[in-house]
Amino acid sequence: MRFGKQRAAALVVVILSVGSSAQSSDKPILVYKEKYIMGTVFEIAAYAESSEKGSAAIDKALQEIVRMDDLMSNYKPESALSRLNRSAHFHPQKVPPDLYRVIEQAVQFSRLSGGKFDITVAPLVNLWKAALSGDSLPSLSQRQQAEDCVGYDKIELTPPDQITFRSSCMQLDLGAIGKGYAVDRAGEVLHFDGIRNALINSGGSTILAMGSPPGQTGWLVHLRDPSHKIDPYVMLKDQSVSTSEQTAVSLLAPESAGHIIDPATGRPIDTQFAVSVITSSGTPSDGLSTTLLLLGPKVGKSLVDGMCNVSAIWLSPKAEMETVINGPPIFFGKQL
Repeated sequence: MRFGKQRAAALVVVILSVGSSAQSSDKPILVYKEKYIMGTVFEIAAYAESSEKGSAAIDKALQEIVRMDDLMSNYKPESALSRLNRSAHFHPQKVPPDLYRVIEQAVQFSRLSGGKFDITVAPLVNLWKAALSGDSLPSLSQRQQAEDCVGYDKIELTPPDQITFRSSCMQLDLGAIGKGYAVDRAGEVLHFDGIRNALINSGGSTILAMGSPPGQTGWLVHLRDPSHKIDPYVMLKDQSVSTSEQTAVSLLAPESAGHIIDPATGRPIDTQFAVSVITSSGTPSDGLSTTLLLLGPKVGKSLVDGMCNVSAIWLSPKAEMETVINGPPIFFGKQL
């Protein structure tokens, strides 16, 4: 699991109508805004009937992302998640509907991955965060103590809105799925305000494409390529792409502790791959990208093989590549 994604994908938007020529009444206006939320820069580009309508819709969508951060943040003591982490041990707690839904979906990914994806990994994440800030590497006993707190099967969900932790030390971290959920909620707000063609980008981590730019088949998004030799890209229309990768780490050095933790080992995963996943919406693409990075190409490909409308690509700095195309096609700007 991760406690922060890097800016992992570069997006290129193809725009036919720009500047004064776009101001005529029969052409949609492109409006762009950005805001720092959830530890990254969220960007929204949307086509609207007028700049005023587009600007107002984007402001509402960005405010919805702020609201999601207020629900899901581990850094805000009064967030709904922080309150849940303090009070749900052997005691049912009522939570806001959005928090219940995102936790419910996270548990589904845990079951799908056999526990590789696990939002209860927070105690281990906190140990390695301390290592990132300059503390020594966690000792074996510290890791074992934290591992005793981990296990998605200790989360008890009681519909429609109650959650109980069947552990005295369980903590949840939604870093592996929260941005995807926030992007989806922002998309719903835009759609409610009449916006049909927009791109929402959470720092390159998760990108949601609504419709397409005028005259185009989709939004052009370049995917993460650690090798700089292949340049994979996709044309997204009513789809989402998420990218996960591990920071370059040496497990012998405290300052290099990686940001994606394998709950099975209690340690940062050791992988050179970056994984991009294309699917219908932000929540599943976000959750799947971390899941597939943790599983690796061999097991991950088997998982995606059984899914519809999902495509995935693993790429290493050495241009080692694995793909599964059960959904949107992946194109390549360069050939080895």
